[in-house]
Amino acid sequence: MSIITSLTRFRDQTGNMSLMDHVEDLRWHIIRSVAVVIVASIIVFFNIEWIFHNILLGPSRADFISYKALCTLGMMIHTDALCFGSFELAFQNTELSGQFMMSFSVSLIIGFIVSFPYVAWELWSFIKPALTEQEVRRARGLVFSMSLLFFTGVLFAYFVIVPFTIQFFATYQLSPQFKNIITISNYYDTLSDLVLGMGIVFELPVAVYFLSRIGFLTPAIMKQYYKFAILIIMLLAAVITPPDWLSIWLVAIPLGLLYQISIGISAWVQRSRQA
Repeated sequence: MSIITSLTRFRDQTGNMSLMDHVEDLRWHIIRSVAVVIVASIIVFFNIEWIFHNILLGPSRADFISYKALCTLGMMIHTDALCFGSFELAFQNTELSGQFMMSFSVSLIIGFIVSFPYVAWELWSFIKPALTEQEVRRARGLVFSMSLLFFTGVLFAYFVIVPFTIQFFATYQLSPQFKNIITISNYYDTLSDLVLGMGIVFELPVAVYFLSRIGFLTPAIMKQYYKFAILIIMLLAAVITPPDWLSIWLVAIPLGLLYQISIGISAWVQRSRQA
């Protein structure tokens, strides 16, 4: 099925709605999503001090759960290489309104993260009228899958990529005369880029599912351009991570696995369409 055919079916199954009707419908889905994100952000804002100290600054302390778990694993296999030891980060704020404005930014990002299932449900509500009853049945649980993949990416970044990245840069030293005094905005930008970026790119299987449904992607195409996909994955990993190879590989490896899973999803969709 071509993209044009799919778009034509979308028009037919939504009551021959005009373009402006579709735009108006989409506008209300966006408005409701934004409203929920804003409400969640306000709730986060009133608890921002606790959230910032216990969640955002968690990976900057040596007693963070990921460091302790890695050290415990090292003891189980009788090696001290996985115990990083103590380290301390010194932060500074260089702008008069920096901390206040960061409170808004943190609240908005976390508000979006916790509201993602509702945003995904609104997106599904907009797409659903274009699908047949059989396709709706096959896509049952899509919102749950999107939310699960998003939160998996967020948690993977927060508990694995971020701690390794922070620990590497916090302990790297050219000379004992140099001290790392990091701006809090730089720390937050690094953390938010990794967490939000991984949450979004983990939606790759969902994107492949829909592109395969409309015939834009097939497993043969994905296998044919596998080398190009790996190159894009490496470039994407380099963009959303700090410029060190450890962080890049920590992102690139799970993305490569997701691409392999997506090939299987595309093959399953193709078999369903042929059936």
